Amino acid sequence: MINKTILDSGIRVITEQMPHAHSVSIGIWVANGSRHELPGLNGVAHFIEHLMFKGTEHRSALDIAREIDSMGGVLNAFTSREYVCYYAKVLDAFLPRAIDLLADIFLNSRFDSDEIEKERKVILQEIGMLEDNPDDYIHDLFHQNFWRGHPLGMSIIGSEESVNGLTRSSIVDYKDTMYRAEDIIVTAAGNVSHKKLLELLNGLFTAIAGGSGRTDCQQPVYEKKVELIHRELEQVHICLGSRGPAQNHPQRFSAFILNTILGGSMSSRLFQEVREKLGLVYSIYSYMASHSDAGSLVIYAGTSRERCTDVLEIILRELRRLKEEPVSQVELDSAREQLKGNLLLSLESSDNRMSKLAKNEIYFGCYQPIAEIMDGFDRVTLESLLQLSHEFLDDASFTLEMMGKLDDVNLTTADITL
Repeated sequence: MINKTILDSGIRVITEQMPHAHSVSIGIWVANGSRHELPGLNGVAHFIEHLMFKGTEHRSALDIAREIDSMGGVLNAFTSREYVCYYAKVLDAFLPRAIDLLADIFLNSRFDSDEIEKERKVILQEIGMLEDNPDDYIHDLFHQNFWRGHPLGMSIIGSEESVNGLTRSSIVDYKDTMYRAEDIIVTAAGNVSHKKLLELLNGLFTAIAGGSGRTDCQQPVYEKKVELIHRELEQVHICLGSRGPAQNHPQRFSAFILNTILGGSMSSRLFQEVREKLGLVYSIYSYMASHSDAGSLVIYAGTSRERCTDVLEIILRELRRLKEEPVSQVELDSAREQLKGNLLLSLESSDNRMSKLAKNEIYFGCYQPIAEIMDGFDRVTLESLLQLSHEFLDDASFTLEMMGKLDDVNLTTADITL
């Protein structure tokens, strides 16, 4: 059963009771992420996420670590372009202690100046680690280029320059401005009673300022782009992407299935053609990055310098096929059942259900029942897939990001045409 209560402050509390579970996952979500930062503060949301675990008025960082360990639980956080989440997963008997710990972190973190400087070094190491892993870094560079000039294009973790420029006052001011009641959602799933959770939360968030810190963002402008980055690497890493659907797009179920057919699984067209049939790559896949008002469909491949243009041409050929030919009924049915099965299996865990509650609230304003999602997949047709391909596989929005030994590779926007 799903229950939702809006507290007097505007904070939303949503629960899903799973009576046969032994655990409870609880998250405090803030519907503000890197896209809501000013360029000079890029990385501040991620920085705050780190600092929340570095000590409160009542607990040191070691106390926090010891307390969650003593419950045999998990305590963590993550930042995205549109939200930040602080969460814990514990046995149901420890829920009161977990809430007390999470609330203390969220409300009473000290942002000690010495801890800020230590954590700044940690984040700079994180940036360096990302840049040292080209198969990860290429995705960050792709999205910075794809969304260039738009807040979605800012890196979630920031740059060395922006992170070094963050002061204690700018960090605290950002938190005070953006961590407002109407942007905060508390979700819990597992062996938890909605009434009991409300009792445990009673009075905890009274100090949170009301209202919302979010501002409306303009729609991105898409341009065709090619960026070749020369690095001494064994492989050439390729990211090619186009416009994709927003989270609440009416044809999102068709988009999920289209992505699965293209490169979302081991039986997908790209995996079978480029890896299994031709042996040109170890890794090739596609994915969608969907946001509240826009999205991208991205294809990644890692291959040799000698075959990188061959791989790119095969990718373009497969995209062209999606626009020119209906997929087969067998492909549609297989992708549909794969996605339905993956969803149902994921919902066996309390943490995935907790996340689903929050994301449904952020992107739809209400819970999306499993039956409606299943029906959405069942309503996808061969015609709707072809229609979606024509809508989003648009040359004008193509961005190509390549990294590796590319001294003798010459590609322009004219080369990424369907």
